[in-house]
Amino acid sequence: MLTAAILMGALPGEAARASSHYVPIDDYLARHPEQQALMADFSTRVQSPAMPLSASPRRTLRIAVIYPSLQSSDYWRRSLSSFEARLEQLRIPYDLKTFMSRPSVDVDLQARQLATALQWRPDYLVFTLNAVPHLRMIERVLALGSPRLILQNITTPLADWEADPPFMYVGFDHVQGTRLIADWMLEQAGHQGKYLMLYFSPGYISRMRGGTFADEAARYPKVEEVDAYYTDGDPDKAYRATLKTLQEHPDLKMIFANSTDVALGALRALRETDRMDVLLNGWGGGASELEALEDGGLDVTAMRMNDENGIAMAEAIHMALIGQVMRVPDIFAGDIALITRDTPPEEIERLERMAFRLSGDGEAD
Repeated sequence: MLTAAILMGALPGEAARASSHYVPIDDYLARHPEQQALMADFSTRVQSPAMPLSASPRRTLRIAVIYPSLQSSDYWRRSLSSFEARLEQLRIPYDLKTFMSRPSVDVDLQARQLATALQWRPDYLVFTLNAVPHLRMIERVLALGSPRLILQNITTPLADWEADPPFMYVGFDHVQGTRLIADWMLEQAGHQGKYLMLYFSPGYISRMRGGTFADEAARYPKVEEVDAYYTDGDPDKAYRATLKTLQEHPDLKMIFANSTDVALGALRALRETDRMDVLLNGWGGGASELEALEDGGLDVTAMRMNDENGIAMAEAIHMALIGQVMRVPDIFAGDIALITRDTPPEEIERLERMAFRLSGDGEAD
């Protein structure tokens, strides 16, 4: 078990350094005002039809992708599908090496995958930052100066890397999405009651999602966090943590889950104990979450317009190929929509068409 004071206060070593140096998008724009126009122009490009290359590059690009995609959430698989689809629309010739792993628990494997990928000498590397050890891995790549590094699922740059940044940060704003969820859940609870925090693993996701919800909840004196656990994104750990908390706090009112797999583990416990009165969120709005919302398992989620980040990565590469690398923004944060148990089915269908416009219905599963 982990208390919020331990997680959000004095963290040991690298975790403390990283958590205090993430720069929220608004703060980053205040420090780099020229990025505002670049981000707006780039967002228009992502939303528009592809403009294919007029002439083929002299050689085929090498792209390596290292994804923690072995989980219930289809975010990573759909991202890859939309990335490739947009590259093909843009007529960019490419060779792709893809490395898959489980989140949190496969960090050693990810380190070996990174070494293998770098030996291939790719032009672009797509990686992520969701666990503390990833910091050192990323810093090694930045020190090399090649390949161009795209950091996915992070839209808050690290201040320590401002002088030598990745090629691009791309994904969806975890803080924005969590605030949407928090506002809805806390209002539904009448701004009072006990809640359980189910973190992901120590690192970025827990900080941005769990930390934001805890901050929002702390604004209301009658809202109390009674338990907090790191789950490593493991649904079984979330299941056991939920059962334990329900036993110790039968008047539990809310559970904030930091990811899809965590939410599904908590949902299993709620169903087994006939406690579907407890508010439970998802995060991301992928296929498994939408199914759980439809059958009454989840109450709310922040739905990413998922394929936008795959399109954004392809468009950034396209701009570099046509000599417009200076017009690629430092950050791309895709759109997020709040979906609740009361959202009409036709509205969810409309959002699905937008979110999965290149990855298709179930295609990424």
